[in-house]
Amino acid sequence: MKNMPGLKIQSGIDKKLCSGPIKLGKLGLEGDEHDLTFHGGPDKAVLGYCSSHYPGWRHSYPERAEKFVPGGFGENFVTAHMNERNVCIGDVISVGSQVLLQVSLPRQPCFKLNHRFSLKNFAPITHQTSRTGWYYRVLRPGEVSPGDEIRLTERKWPEWTVERVQEYLHRDKENLDMNRKLAELDALGEESLKQDVWKDWRIISRRMQTSRVVSIVLEHTTPEEDAQKKLPGAHARIKLPNGLIRSYSVVAGGDSIFNLSNKMELGVALEDNSRGGSRYLHESAKVGDILQVGRITTDVDAASSASHHCFIAGGIGLTAFLAMIKGMHSINFSYILHYAVRSAEDIPFRDRLESFKENIVFYDKSEGQRMNIEQIVQTLTWNSQLYVCGPNRMMEAARSAVEACGIPPTEVHYEAFAADISGDPFEAIVANRAEQTVTVGEEESLLEALRRKNLDVPSSCEVGNCGTCKVTLKEGRVQHRGTALTPEEKYTSMLACVSRGIGRVTIEV
Repeated sequence: MKNMPGLKIQSGIDKKLCSGPIKLGKLGLEGDEHDLTFHGGPDKAVLGYCSSHYPGWRHSYPERAEKFVPGGFGENFVTAHMNERNVCIGDVISVGSQVLLQVSLPRQPCFKLNHRFSLKNFAPITHQTSRTGWYYRVLRPGEVSPGDEIRLTERKWPEWTVERVQEYLHRDKENLDMNRKLAELDALGEESLKQDVWKDWRIISRRMQTSRVVSIVLEHTTPEEDAQKKLPGAHARIKLPNGLIRSYSVVAGGDSIFNLSNKMELGVALEDNSRGGSRYLHESAKVGDILQVGRITTDVDAASSASHHCFIAGGIGLTAFLAMIKGMHSINFSYILHYAVRSAEDIPFRDRLESFKENIVFYDKSEGQRMNIEQIVQTLTWNSQLYVCGPNRMMEAARSAVEACGIPPTEVHYEAFAADISGDPFEAIVANRAEQTVTVGEEESLLEALRRKNLDVPSSCEVGNCGTCKVTLKEGRVQHRGTALTPEEKYTSMLACVSRGIGRVTIEV
């Protein structure tokens, strides 16, 4: 366990405690002080995990034993005997003399666990064995330190252990009676029962960065005092007045490189074959208009263990990494940006690049300059992390070079900024929704077609990066697109946002 200074947990929520606390054990903490500054309210504030699981993981996967140590699952709070079978949704626990937390959600298995532990199809196993961990929301702020005593002070729903909730949220989802009972648990995090909470943001400024790229600054119409989100690599789900839902990269926000509070800036390129999103923001959106913003998420983090960071970007792909690069520059990380544009006039956010231009290699197509991605990948310095975002041709060239060099998936992040969803029409039979048949048109995605039928599937990036919209493939052939699925997962899953069925497929959502 790391030696750490006290951890400050902040919240605006307070709650009366009951008497008779039960001692649960001692607290362990993982991470660093910056990462462990939490704000109350959002459900996924603090992640807990049982350290007693780790010996079993090491026994099952001896080749990855060094990775199965406290903190390996990304948890902040580590306890030896609190686990999914004895921790209940709604449990209120006190930590030390100040802090109160409440168990709010089971952790959902995420494909990123496969990359974290370099094990294919590992995430589903954590789910099947109920060794996923759980989330806490902050009820009362304060400071905690390693070794602080943890006590159970309230247990309102003893029958709803984390393991049992997982059963009906993620495995036996057709049990309507149990689903109704789950909906009555007011302590259960909203994220488990609905996908987006749409909030109004106002356009306060807009400016053409180039002839094809507009920057739009949004401000929350109802500022949240404690609003704070991690910015680098973030994208926001935007619901436009014309009914379209799109995701766009967040270029900057708030008053800090790292924090997005009640203000954010988007960079949007006008696509040649726009399906209505980018065209609306370019031609119709004006200062004063209200846009609705759902989740603001990030699928890319700077790999803290890497000695060097190499970015490959093309055109508007710069926006996916701009905030991250600025952050790296401010703390003297080793990095380089290879950036390809049609011409010098097509560089958006040029003023933001000035401060670190010595770390940029530009490639101007109008001057006959060509980025040699194969050479860049082949000459990466030892212990480098690679990040790629650009047109499909650039992404494919990078994937080919990475595979040829044998670079493991954990050392590369692909961030597509656009997706080709078009193709031949197909039908999808949704087996676990009364065998409903969904027809997917030439210019729409399966995700959009499911929404037409009110079969809402979780989604985030909507360009095939993150895997949030993954659905189970029961039967049929699929033209897979995107980067979120492993080769093995492609036999049993498809990405609803970009992949297309061939003829007819049967899925479960």
